[in-house]
Amino acid sequence: MKPVEPATAQGSDITTSSPAISVVIPAYNEENAIVPTIEKVRSVLGEAGISYEIVVVNDGSKDGTLAAAKTTGVQIVDFPHNGGYGRALKAGIAVTHAPLVAIIDADGTYPAEALPEMIEMAAYNEMVVGDRGAAMKGVPLIRKPAKFILNSLASYLAQHKITDLNSGLRVFQRPYLERFLHLLPNAFSFTTTITLCMLASGFNVSYLPISYGKRVGQSKIKARDFLRFMLLVCRLTVYFQPLRVFLPIGLFLFVIGFGKGVYDIFLDNLSETAVFGMLGGVMIWSLGLIADMIARLHLRPPERR
Repeated sequence: MKPVEPATAQGSDITTSSPAISVVIPAYNEENAIVPTIEKVRSVLGEAGISYEIVVVNDGSKDGTLAAAKTTGVQIVDFPHNGGYGRALKAGIAVTHAPLVAIIDADGTYPAEALPEMIEMAAYNEMVVGDRGAAMKGVPLIRKPAKFILNSLASYLAQHKITDLNSGLRVFQRPYLERFLHLLPNAFSFTTTITLCMLASGFNVSYLPISYGKRVGQSKIKARDFLRFMLLVCRLTVYFQPLRVFLPIGLFLFVIGFGKGVYDIFLDNLSETAVFGMLGGVMIWSLGLIADMIARLHLRPPERR
């Protein structure tokens, strides 16, 4: 097991002893954007009269991100080495206390102006997501087809239209977020995972259309991450809704076997392919039913407030 990187926490940015929302900002090599992001969050929430605390997680930055964040006086969780977007978010969430938790990237792409409305929506939604939609002008053209395929697959498997699978601007009700923390990975797939966890468990998830700006600095997501996201979507679907995976696969095998069997009847010779195809389909369906029963036993129904 990989050892957990030690982190240090320092500073404070709490407007009251019991803030209404905790804002977690993960940062890795964002020295030019971190201060404007923090000041924008402060300005927006302050003008809206919303009490808050801000936590910046420096995920082993090699530039001046840490020094820049310190000048703002916010609470900082400092990791000496980079461990991933998800690890940074989980570390930040762990040191906050408000009933609502917001996450926003440090690169300047997400509008802090959307936070007050998202906070209002969080009164009747377990998670509110800033939907970049058609406004994703800051996303390179080469990445848009991959995002479309990933969103379409996730929407099909989750049985819910997902307009933005991995948006980095979200507001959560803390109890529902903490319910899934043990499942959330340390990498970029944190947001993808929590989206599928919430939807597959029947929680209310709403999307608020937002503008999406051009990022400051360079993107940390690589092309190889697409395949990891695809595998993650399938893995989580098997965990929460296994029949969405097992039923189509079983049907495919059964139809092939049945079709081959009908063809063989006219030849007066039933082949092994037909038998194995139909038996394979039945076996896959049986495994799916067993997996579904196990999932229902381990996943309790949503608890409403």
